[in-house]
Amino acid sequence: MIAEAAAALGGMALLRWGAHRAILHGLRAPRVGHAAWPDTTGLTPGTVQQAHIAGPRGRQLFAWLVSAPAAAATSSTETAAATPAAPAVLVMHGWGSNAAEMWPVVQPLHEAGCAVLLIDARCHGLSDGEAYTSMPRFAEDIAAGLRWLRAQPGIDGERIALLGHSVGAGAALLHAARHGDVRAVLSLSAFAHPREVMRRFMAARRLPYPVLGWYVLRHVQRVIGARFDDIAPSRTLTRVRCPVLLVHGREDRTVPFADAQRLQACSPRATLLAVDGDHDLRGSLAPHGPALVQFLRAALAESL
Repeated sequence: MIAEAAAALGGMALLRWGAHRAILHGLRAPRVGHAAWPDTTGLTPGTVQQAHIAGPRGRQLFAWLVSAPAAAATSSTETAAATPAAPAVLVMHGWGSNAAEMWPVVQPLHEAGCAVLLIDARCHGLSDGEAYTSMPRFAEDIAAGLRWLRAQPGIDGERIALLGHSVGAGAALLHAARHGDVRAVLSLSAFAHPREVMRRFMAARRLPYPVLGWYVLRHVQRVIGARFDDIAPSRTLTRVRCPVLLVHGREDRTVPFADAQRLQACSPRATLLAVDGDHDLRGSLAPHGPALVQFLRAALAESL
């Protein structure tokens, strides 16, 4: 009897371990190489520097720091010392993307007078890997990037904004809700609730929710150490105290435009900018550059 019970328990443990590994494998983020480098972006030589940032759990994060326009135009050390500290924007990409895919957002941020830090989240681009990543871990990487950014010469640590795309946008809102240490959040293509994203993901792969889906959702929450309800942008946005600009494509087939409308309704600090485009907004932002510049200039003004 004891041996049979032990065998049954061992079998259950093995089954759960197998399910855990299968879930992590199925949900892992694809690691995509950088398709663009600073010398292909049209930026002035010397404007961009590579950085390796100390991240959580001893991991390193790869990043590019783009100097603010005033600093980039400075040619002498004496003049640089006299240049006022510049505001900055930390940019976080989305799931399965990387910092290089966010180069198109740099121009309007630069026009607003900002330095720009583009980061590869863990398990993405050239940053170190982990057994898994998640929106809370994206938020941890944002926090690590902010610590590094505030320590850089010429950066005004009191005037920093966040820009994130998709999961990166959700992570930016999560960080802002938890820490309240940024002046603004630019959210591109954010979803309202991760449970809905997961259910759409599973439905696309014909994974039956009543049979397996509920277990996957519960297991993922246990692994990442957070309830979806607690980290959902529809919840965190209500706790964000800085201005938020929600930019969303009307033709978004990954995250419905209705998600952006729901998010706007969550907070009087949130403004919705609807654009003609799908989930990937890189080709849709150019006509709206002046609106992004105006939003950032107002949020990052000298006086609070």
